Amino acid sequence: MWLEALFLQLGYNATLVTLGAMALGVAAGVTGTFLFLRKRALVSDAISHATLPGVGLAFMIMVAFGGDGRSLVGLLLGSALSAGLGLLCIGWLTKYTRLAEDAAIGAVLSVFFGFGVVLLTIIQNFSAGRQAGLEGFLLGSTAGMLWSDAVVIAIGGVAALAIVIAMRRPMTLVAFDPEYAAARGLNVDRIDLAIMGLVMAVTVIGLKIVGLILIVAMLIIPPVTARFWSERTDHVVLLSGVLGGIAAYLGAAISAAAPALPTGPIIVLVSFAFFAISMLCAPKRGVLAAFLRHHRFQRRVHMRQGLLALAQGQPIYEGYTLRLLRSSGLVQADGVATDTGKARAAKALLDEKRWELVRADQAMEGAAALYDGLRGLETVLTADQIAEIDAKLGGPTGVPA
Repeated sequence: MWLEALFLQLGYNATLVTLGAMALGVAAGVTGTFLFLRKRALVSDAISHATLPGVGLAFMIMVAFGGDGRSLVGLLLGSALSAGLGLLCIGWLTKYTRLAEDAAIGAVLSVFFGFGVVLLTIIQNFSAGRQAGLEGFLLGSTAGMLWSDAVVIAIGGVAALAIVIAMRRPMTLVAFDPEYAAARGLNVDRIDLAIMGLVMAVTVIGLKIVGLILIVAMLIIPPVTARFWSERTDHVVLLSGVLGGIAAYLGAAISAAAPALPTGPIIVLVSFAFFAISMLCAPKRGVLAAFLRHHRFQRRVHMRQGLLALAQGQPIYEGYTLRLLRSSGLVQADGVATDTGKARAAKALLDEKRWELVRADQAMEGAAALYDGLRGLETVLTADQIAEIDAKLGGPTGVPA
């Protein structure tokens, strides 16, 4: 069953949902990257919640004109207009009042969502409203997705993706340094508006699959996950799109194989699984990598302290330091230094004295700034500079540099 779902063998509707979700995941991941880099992740939450009144009003208008009110294009158009109005309200409150952006977002989010819930309650009392299924826009509903619905979602996702690709350079510049972008002649306000417009578009086309409450996760989790794996913006954008698409594909396939499980929440959980794996296992920014770096740092500190203690004839009381020296063959079982240990200890003490001279010499201020007690002087100064320092010390006393 699971393999059939992964290879799109569970029927027409399941295939539509899976491919539509994948297109949405790619578009959301790529678009959300610039929102994440711009440090405006909360805006996506406000936009998503602001779509609900538009859905309700669009349904009521279509019913009033004799339709059944369930046209996906009409509902998405209404949600887009409502989300746009919410975005304008946030901008106006931020610009013309003393409210900070997060406070404006909270106000708009709660008011629009509350108004939308009231409209949905009213619609449920309509004869046509009880069968409308508008509550599916809250958490997503894919059971009755039609070919036309999938086409709308796919076209919207591809269009949003194409716009992002075309505008990626100015959006990247604005996301990292808006002042520099303005100095380069870019219209920062328009580019910000374009980013928000793309987020709004992805939010609207994603209502059918994941719903307005969970769409923010598809916009934010993939970029955050991709950030663990790369420092380059282009790579983060690419990885975010790939991760978003894979998470949406797997989530939709799992939901198709287990029809009792909702598609939207499963997609979000798969995205979170990718995030958790990345947070733990990423080679540079992951928790495991940070733990290993800390462990290696502690090992170097204990080794350095142990060698200096051996060179100065001081007892070593720290058990870990003594075990480390023994395992490295620098001391014997009784704590007496081996020949190799004596040579390493003399070298460590000499390096410490060299660093003292470097740190006291204003002409070597740049090199002195690199001192951390562990760095080898050979990685900072040339052999001639080290020879000059040794001459000031009266020679390295036979210890090789």
